[in-house]
Amino acid sequence: MVGPTRTCVGCRKRAPASDLLRFVAAGSGDDLRLQPDPNRRLPGRGAHLHPDPACFALAERRRAFGRALRLPGVADTGMLAEHIRVASMSLGTTDDTAAVAVSRPSKVGRPR
Repeated sequence: MVGPTRTCVGCRKRAPASDLLRFVAAGSGDDLRLQPDPNRRLPGRGAHLHPDPACFALAERRRAFGRALRLPGVADTGMLAEHIRVASMSLGTTDDTAAVAVSRPSKVGRPR
């Protein structure tokens, strides 16, 4: 049995939920922050992200966190960023977000 699949809010690729990091919005009002939920037990609407700095950078650039969690305002991403940085260091990936620009597909369509 494979288990449930989820979509990464950064790269938009589907992956098994066990390969992705779940996070939730904690707090309210001006104290809204994104909190990692590695045990998948925190209450509330959750979203998923690869534990990779490149996916985190893509999600920030696309402003995907607010849409995925249906947030009324802007959330502080510091706690989630630190968790991903530590997780990526333990997995051996780099913390260099310059690789995002190289792997990002060019936009196609009508110029703005």
